[in-house]
Amino acid sequence: MNAPIPEPIRRAEGVGNTVSRCALPIVGACAVLIAGLLPTSAAFADWPQFRGDPALSGVASDVPEAALEPAWTFEAGDAIESTAAISAGSVFVASLDGTLYALKLADGSLLWKYSTEAEIKSSPSVREGLVYFGDESGIFHAVDAATGRLRWKFETDGGITSSANFTESLVLFGSYDQFLYALDRSSGELRWKVETEGYVHASPAVAGNYALVSGCDGFFRKIDLRNGTEAGKLQLGSYVASSMAVHEDFAFTGTFDNEVLAVNWKTEELVWRYSHPERTFPFYSSPAANDKIVVIGGRDKLVHALYPTSGKTRWTFSTRGRIDASPVIAGDRVYVASGSGDLLALAVADGSEIWRYDMTAPITASPAVGEGHLVLGTDDGLVVAFGAKRNRAESRSGS
Repeated sequence: MNAPIPEPIRRAEGVGNTVSRCALPIVGACAVLIAGLLPTSAAFADWPQFRGDPALSGVASDVPEAALEPAWTFEAGDAIESTAAISAGSVFVASLDGTLYALKLADGSLLWKYSTEAEIKSSPSVREGLVYFGDESGIFHAVDAATGRLRWKFETDGGITSSANFTESLVLFGSYDQFLYALDRSSGELRWKVETEGYVHASPAVAGNYALVSGCDGFFRKIDLRNGTEAGKLQLGSYVASSMAVHEDFAFTGTFDNEVLAVNWKTEELVWRYSHPERTFPFYSSPAANDKIVVIGGRDKLVHALYPTSGKTRWTFSTRGRIDASPVIAGDRVYVASGSGDLLALAVADGSEIWRYDMTAPITASPAVGEGHLVLGTDDGLVVAFGAKRNRAESRSGS
């Protein structure tokens, strides 16, 4: 079902690098998915899972044009808290109405929908023709990406917010029953599970032969993917909901004790801690990281950009609302969504504002950037698609 597209806010030059002293209360929220109207091509990289890749780096291989405009919208039955997956010309998005929607990337038309009996907060992940996700009743689903038919499902004893990650043969996810699970990707058969001391809210990252996960028990864990044994463990000292972003030897995460941490995942050593000198608000957002920058949103209404090797501040950017959504690095830009309803493009170099769009509803889900598109969702259940801005001649000709 198509819905009206809100008007954008004009581009603001020289905005940013400011610090506000207020913050919104900690509340749940949902997301809008945004995808653009560029033709799908083999030259475009997809966004098949939460944070884009097994390392959960939050770095897009595909870089959209700097000037974006909405192309289509779709109304889900309820709020969207999870991030979209983009793969093979389709967008997969889950809603709190208990439905997984498959949409055509080119125009937002509904391809199929798959219904569960519980809210879905887990972001869908796509691998070799199957879409994987969990629901709040503790059921993990594997659904055919082409038809929406159930292939298999697996039951845990707690709600599943964690999103799926993969190895050659395994699908990995965490549950609020305090276990990290590894299932056979094709059959759903349990291969191993690791018990923790708290809810496993975050999604596991994959680095080498290991799964890396931090949880509500305050520990960083390195799990051997071959047999599920714990190969390393480090006390982080705080509740962690943020998933880890891995770049080279470092794994980065945010905590509810107002810190961003860098862990050497190979040695299980803490490399640095960062906290804002004035603000004391938790980090729920997951970071994005490459060799130039680590960027994360805070419930202090700031986007924090840090140097990867030292954790020192590179820049901050003040928004109008708290940030639970996880930012995406795409070329020389950072895309980030705020609880105020703003979708922003900031310069990696200095945090200056390049582009802004007012979605008119709060946003918690993270942007998905792939196949020439940017996809994002809002608390009111609206899915919006953005692509490269077309000139008037192209618009008149319909090309």
